[in-house]
Formats: sequence, C-alpha cells, structure tokens
Amino acid sequence: MPLIPVVPENHSHVLAEFDCLDPLLSALRLDSGRLKCTCLAVSRKWLALGTSAGGLHLIQREGWKQRLILTHKEGSITQVACCPHDEDFIAVATSQGLVVVWELQLERRGRPERVSVSWEHRGQAITALCWDTSTLRVFVGDSGGKVSFLRAGSSKLGKGSAFVIFPVQTVTTVDSRVVQLGYQDGRLLVSSLSRCYLCDTEREKFWRVGNKERDGEYGACFFPQNRGLLVGQPPLLYCARPGSRIWEASFNGEVLSTHQFKQLLACPPLPLITYRQIHQQCQTNCTLLFIFLCRDQNLLTWTDSAIYIFTPQNGQVLLWTEVKDLVDIAVYRSELFCLHGSGRLSHLSLLSAERCVERLLRRESWPLAAAVCCMFQHMITTGRARKSIPIDRLEHLRSQLSPSTHLELTGQLEEVITKLEPLDSASSSRRSSISSHVTRSFCKSESFNVLDCGIYRVISRRGSQSDEETSSLINQSMSEEERLKEFSFVQEEDQVDHGKRSSKTTEKINTLQMNSELWQRSEFREGGQADTTAPYSEETDNDSQIQDPLVLLDPVCLGETLLEWLPVLERILGPEEQGSAAAGDSNVDAPGEERWERHYLNSCSEQQEESSCSSGEPTESITEEKKESPEIGGTGDQSDSTENGSPPEPVRVVSPKPVPSDLLDNLTQLATLYTELSCFRNQENEQALGCTTFLRRYFFLLDQERVRRMCLLCYQEQPEVQSSFTEAMLGQNKVLEVIQRGDLLRSLRSLRELQVWSAPPLLAHLHRLYEKHGEAAVRSFSQFYPTITPADVMTMAQQSHFLAYLDNLVQSRTEEHRLSFLQSLLEPESLRQDWLELALTHDAPQQCDTLTPDGQPRWHSHCFSWGYGRLLSLLIHLPADLSSKQKMAETCRSHGYWTGYLYLCCELQRRTEAFTTVCQLDDISLLEEPEGVEPQTLEEWKLLIQLSQRCNGVGDSEQVTGVNGSSWSNGSADCGGKISPENLTLMLARKAGPDRAMTVLEECGVQLVLSPHSKLVCELLRVTEKRQRAMIQTMLERCDRFLWSQHA
Repeated sequence: MPLIPVVPENHSHVLAEFDCLDPLLSALRLDSGRLKCTCLAVSRKWLALGTSAGGLHLIQREGWKQRLILTHKEGSITQVACCPHDEDFIAVATSQGLVVVWELQLERRGRPERVSVSWEHRGQAITALCWDTSTLRVFVGDSGGKVSFLRAGSSKLGKGSAFVIFPVQTVTTVDSRVVQLGYQDGRLLVSSLSRCYLCDTEREKFWRVGNKERDGEYGACFFPQNRGLLVGQPPLLYCARPGSRIWEASFNGEVLSTHQFKQLLACPPLPLITYRQIHQQCQTNCTLLFIFLCRDQNLLTWTDSAIYIFTPQNGQVLLWTEVKDLVDIAVYRSELFCLHGSGRLSHLSLLSAERCVERLLRRESWPLAAAVCCMFQHMITTGRARKSIPIDRLEHLRSQLSPSTHLELTGQLEEVITKLEPLDSASSSRRSSISSHVTRSFCKSESFNVLDCGIYRVISRRGSQSDEETSSLINQSMSEEERLKEFSFVQEEDQVDHGKRSSKTTEKINTLQMNSELWQRSEFREGGQADTTAPYSEETDNDSQIQDPLVLLDPVCLGETLLEWLPVLERILGPEEQGSAAAGDSNVDAPGEERWERHYLNSCSEQQEESSCSSGEPTESITEEKKESPEIGGTGDQSDSTENGSPPEPVRVVSPKPVPSDLLDNLTQLATLYTELSCFRNQENEQALGCTTFLRRYFFLLDQERVRRMCLLCYQEQPEVQSSFTEAMLGQNKVLEVIQRGDLLRSLRSLRELQVWSAPPLLAHLHRLYEKHGEAAVRSFSQFYPTITPADVMTMAQQSHFLAYLDNLVQSRTEEHRLSFLQSLLEPESLRQDWLELALTHDAPQQCDTLTPDGQPRWHSHCFSWGYGRLLSLLIHLPADLSSKQKMAETCRSHGYWTGYLYLCCELQRRTEAFTTVCQLDDISLLEEPEGVEPQTLEEWKLLIQLSQRCNGVGDSEQVTGVNGSSWSNGSADCGGKISPENLTLMLARKAGPDRAMTVLEECGVQLVLSPHSKLVCELLRVTEKRQRAMIQTMLERCDRFLWSQHA
C-alpha cells in the first residue's frame, strides 16, 4: 500500500466509523429498492428510522436490537424527533402533512399510543420538528413557512390527562420555507431560506437576527454556555451564512461577530477512518448548511458531500471530512448517524486521534490503527498519549502487521515508535520518573531536593510553573501511577524524627518514602558490615517447614504458624509502642530471627554496598536484646478495648519502613491470610490480634480485593470490620476535586474517564459521592456493575436507597434478560427473601389498606400500586425450592401483596387458597390468564361458585363503606368486574357452553335468576355452538369424501 500522508500538527481529532449498520438495515429489509430509509433521529437510548412505507423503526442502541415498529397509513415518514427530556415520547411527520406524537409506554409494558395528532400542515411538506426542552410540546415547520406547536398529553400525569385534547396553535408564518428549528430557555429559533427569526413563545415577541438576507438552505442553532466561567450566561446563536461564514449572535438576536472559515477550509480534508476502503479526498464546495451542537462545545455543519466541525470559542476548524451523498444527519453528543442517498446508514464518532487508535487496537483493526498512528504522528508521539497508548501496545501493533502485505506501513510505524516520548517526557531514569510524580502530586511546587536519607523535600514556590508544564503533568498516565504504588507520600509538620536517619526541618515538608532498592540505607553507611548469612541447616529447616502440607492444608496448624509469625511482624512493622512492648517482654533467644530480619530487609542495601565498594564501615545491627515473645498482652488488650467501645487506633495505609517488593508479596499473603482466619474463625488465643485491630494496624500489607470480599461475607456478624475497611479506603484514596465541588453528573463522568475499575478505590469515591448526594448518587451506581456489586452498595447505603439502586440495576437490562440477571445476583440464595421483604416494606401501601383486622384481603386491595412492583414481580418469578416459595408466599400474604401471593399459590398448587383470595378481592379479571388463576376443571368451577356466593355479602358491605374514603366505591356501580355467581356462570358458559354451565350451577345448589343480558348471552352462545358444530360436521364430511376419492 502507498505511504500514509502525515496530517498537519493543528489537527487533533478524526471522524471514525467503528460499527457497520448494514446488517441492521438488512434485517429490517431497508436495503431493498422498494423500501428505503427516509429520515432518522437519535437519542441516548434510541435510533429512530423512518421509512418510505410509513413505518418507524425504533432500534435500541445497546446491542442494535429492534424494539418497536410504529405504522402510519398517512404517507411516508419525512421527519422524526426524539424528546430530549423523556425518551418515552417521539414525534413523527408524514408526507401528507400529519404530525403524530407517540407515547411508547415501554417501562409499563403497555402498547404505544398516539397521544397527540395535528393536521395543521395538511398538504404541505413538513421540513422541521423540534421539541421543547422542558415540556411535552413539539414545534413544527413546513415548506410554506408556517410554524405551529402541539402539546402532548401523557398517561403518566394521571388518568384524565391522557384524554385531554390540546388545540394546535400557530406560532408564526415566515417569508419562506422553514429550514431548521431550535428551542432553548423559552425561545424558538426559526431559520428560513432568507432569514433567521427569534421568537419568545411566552411573551409572543419576535426578532430578526441580523439585517442582511440570504438565499439558500442555511440553518441556525443555539449554543449553551454552561462551561467554566460562562455558567449561567444566556445561550448564543450561530447562523450559517453564504461564503463559508457563520454569524454569532446574542440571545436577543443581535449579531456580535462574523466567523469567516473560507481560508481555513482551504486545507485538504481529513480522511474518514473507516473499515471501508479509504478513498482519496478531493476539494468540495464549502457552502455551510444545517448547524448542530456537537459534544456540547463544537458546531457541526454539513453539505451533501462533506462534514465540518468548528470550535466557536476560538473560531477554528476542528476538522472537515468528505462524506459522499449525504441526505440527513442526526447528532447525539459526539456521535453522528448519517443517512446517504442510497439508503445506507453510517455511524461516525468524533474523537481524538489517540482515542481512535485505542479503540481500533481493542477491535484488533491492526492496519487501520497503524495508519492513524502514521497520519497523526504529532499526537501519538507525545508523552501524554502514553496514557491511552503505552509503548508496549504499539510494539504489539507492529508485530501484528504482515511484512508481505504491509511492508511500507510497518516501516512508517517503526519510525513513529522511534520518536515516542516517555510518559513523563523528562528522563527515562527511575528517579526522574519519581520527580515528575512528586511534581504532579504537588503541582504548586517548582523544585525539590533529595536528602541523604532519600526523603524528597518539596520547596513551595507558588505561580512559578508554566501552564504547559502543569498541563502535561495533570494529564499523566494512570499506568504510571500503578507502577508507582510502591511509593507512599506522607505529609509531616514541623519536625521529622526517624532516629539516626532523621533530618530536622522547621517548615512544612512533603516526604516520599521509597523502596529500599532505590538507594543505600544510611545505617549501612554509618555502621559496619555484619554477618547476615544464616547457616545452611537452618535455611533447610525453614524451607521444610514452609513446604509442610500440614501447615498448608490444616487451618489449625496454619493459625499456630501465623501466631508464631505475628510477634515478628509486630516488632518490625508494628506501631512504636507495640514494637517496644514486644521487645521488652521477649523471653526467647532470637539470633536466627535477627539474622532472618537482616537478611530480608537489608539484602538490597547490602548488594548495593558491595557493588559500589564502599568504605566497609560496620553495619548497625539490630539490637540483640529484642527477643521473640510468645505472648503479646498489650495487643490483646487493645483488641478487646476496641471491641468494648474505646476509640480505635488510626488506620495505617503507609508502611513505616521500606520493604523490598519480593518480601512485600509474601507479607501480603501472610497478612491477608491472618485477617481472613481471624474474621471467619474466632480467635480465642490471647496472643491473637482481633480482625479489626489487625486490619487497621497493617492495612498497607493487605490484599484489598480479598479483604473487600471478606468484609462482604462477614458484614452481618462483624460490621466494624467493614467500617474499618471503608475508613482505610477513604484514607488511602484522595478526594477528587470534582467530587468535592458537589456536581454529581460531572463526578460520575470523571470516574468513568479515569477508568478506576478496581473495586476498592472506586468504592472510596462512590462512598464520598453517597455522603454528598444520597439516593441520587446510589441510583447512578448501576453503571459501575460488575466492578461494584449490590453487596457493596448494601454495606454503604440505607435500605430504601439500596432498593432504588437494585431496581435501576435490574431495569438497565433488556426485558428478556432481567430475570436471569437478577438470579445471578443472588449470592447467597437467602438474599431473595431479604430483598423481597425489603421491597414489600418500602414505598408500599399501608397494611391497613390491604388487610382486614383479621388478616384477610380487603376488597380490591390488589389495585394499589407498589413502588417496587417490577422488582417484586421478578423476585417471585425466580426459580426456587419448595420451602423458599412457601416462605415467600407467607411473606406476600402478611404484607398484602396479593398479585404475588396468587402467583405463588399457583406454583405451590394451593389453588383453593388462591380462589378464596380472588373471591375476597372481588375482581373477575384475576381469573383470566396470563396473570390470573384460571379454573382448570369443573370441580374448581363449582368450588369457585360456592366461594363467590359465600364472600358476596361480605364484599358488598365492605364496598359500601369503602376502604379509603370512597376511592374504590366510585367504580362499584358497574358489577361487570365483580365475582358473582352470575358472572362466573357466564364465564363458564364461554369456556364449556351454556348448558353445561347451568348444570354446574344446579349441582352447586345455587338458586339463580339470570338477568335479561345474561340470558341473551347464553342464547347467543348456544346459537354459536350449534353453528360451530354444523361447520365442523361439514368440514369432516368434505375431508372424508376427499380422502375416499384419493383412495379410489
């Protein structure tokens, strides 16, 4: 393939096509010559496609699955608009001038309804639709210049609101065809062929934008100023003009400036990054037409052959790309959906070059990723690009290119790799990397010096760092932070004292504790070389003990071994008072242990000292008076005092001493094992530290993910362990600035961009969000599943808030997958009962409204709405064993959740109880499938008729008095829905025939005089039954004659 051209350095973004929508069109049969896509609209959830046959296909963007098709007999679909603030509403315009507003009702599992219809533009071509940003109101513009609006009723606002018909009102009539409509903060922007008009829809005032006319399909849009210092300022207007110009106007229609892009667009276009063949670009006509808002900070405009994106703040062209045969474009944030003249759809994304390469690498599009790297060398080679594209990923990319087919591309990519800058862009040495990390952490500092002991002393100089340096430091890679986790920052005041290694200062300093591998420890420089080599026999004995299977497989032996190890850990890495206590109470000789300590903690320093051939001063040995103590009375007392309510000791998240990495791994395993053993096996030994105390004292050694899982398992029995873990995570992870400011949406967006996908640190950030925002924050935590599980949220949030989170999490899945998804969350299975009781006690009807004083169902009490009804329905439909279902049924009955109780009675084959409950509720619809309990045999019908006669008098008396005032008695005059012997007889007559129904009624001993209406229904059923029998007889005779004729 030819050499990839390098784009100029002022280009940073691309338009890329990652998804192919051709299979979707093929499945919808929109790729044929007869049926084509005519228009489209997009929202967060939907992609709406209008067709030439009058159908509107609603595609769920998650997974590209078709959810609905809305049909229209009034012509082909010409315009579609999704409601921006309620995705349950969508507006459609047809070729005959009809405008329809649909309410989809997907959340309530209802059928879509036409909630508003307008024929105001009959006979005119509707050219623009625009939704109000706060109410259910749609503005419509047509080819004659007429602009109107229609309101939509909604069943969400109450029972009567759906039947209110709002009149269609005309806003204005402009001089020519309406090209584009926009609405913001009570003002309507109308762009026609000749002018732009601004309308105050509340005060009915109109302004012209600018004085000069134009002639052509030029659009206009609002530009909200909701970033930085401009928050709260009124929006701006941008209007397309001839000659590649755009007007910038105020919210009152006054033109502020004219942006001229003709010279800026003289540069060649950027190629479209697509899996299709990349064609050579050619210069096109730069007449700007429609204008849309893209990514909340850019303007997008397009012609039939190109897409242009501008940054209005500085009047620059972000990019322009040639895209052939454009008919329509729908924009949602940084995503573009393009409709082409051939009926083809393309899904484009606006993103930076490095993000584009990252996504292509994830999709294993190796040649395309390499081509983008070669085109945008100035973006890929910078140090900040290592955040998303590490060097090893580019090396892997080069290895994936075939030398036979991509020889020149491989050569170009190798040149790019040789130019790559490291992450910190300062020095490749370890110490320079540390320096940049310190500078990034304290961005107001300009310099620091390294003391002899290895401590970094930061010298504060405000305002001395340039903006460019600050920008590069702020945008460092998270991968470097992962590599630097072995360093820990400690802020100290006034005086720092670390024994002989201390350096005293009188100002506030920031210290960096470093791994001992990085420099020689000062005590080795001060003291002489000591003998640290253990005898060979002792090492062999230690190895044999470590490999002993009894220790590995027997928890008792493991616990004893860990208790022998605990005093050593206390003396070396424990708090100062604990270490001194352990040293003072020592009764056992420990020369071998002393050599063990020196061997592991000082091996790296000794190796450095030997290699550097230092002066050979004797090393400072560890005092031999410190001996191993089998009992640590102080620690045991402290654990007890912590449990008795005295203030717990602070959580230590930083190691007090540098520990080599190989030893740190072993210590982490041992410390985590001890924590788990002390949590799940109550230690009765006086030597043992309590789980909470050990966790707080040695958190810096623990495997955070294992401790998190341990806390979830023992949360009910030991909540103090969970609270200590939460406190430790909050202390280890700094507060993000965006969380501190209190903006929930921006905080969540920052967490997604930071990609903090390790559960413990993410839990710390979410805990702070919950403390600030409460239930609103918890509802949004579902987007972090499966990193954050419901068990994590249960330990953090109140029960009512947790229910909101669980409901949101389950509803975020598609309808057919919700049941299996909820079942996967039940670990352990007992959570089903806990969650059921939780959902039955929150946002639920009063028990006095659903149960009588003697515990029986109240009349029509199943009609009450339950706040978490969808979650309850899923919980009772989950597969469960017999005892669990019986327990759930009793729970539903005791709380008056009759819909669930009836379902569980059917599952348990307790049909008599179900029929008794249905008769007490007195609603015949409960006997109809699919949700009802339908009688299966004549015996069940007899039982039901007898129960209805027995309960009829009680139901009538309760109906008269009313349960809550007269809320249910208003509908009681119509007996069609009541369970009475007459209604049951009619229902049985429809199932088994009127004669058999009357026979069953007589067998039950019920004396019933049918009403004239019931008699008429029975007669009609008899006639229908006779005609059906005659028809069946005729068909059988014909079949018989046909078969005999074939046999002959």
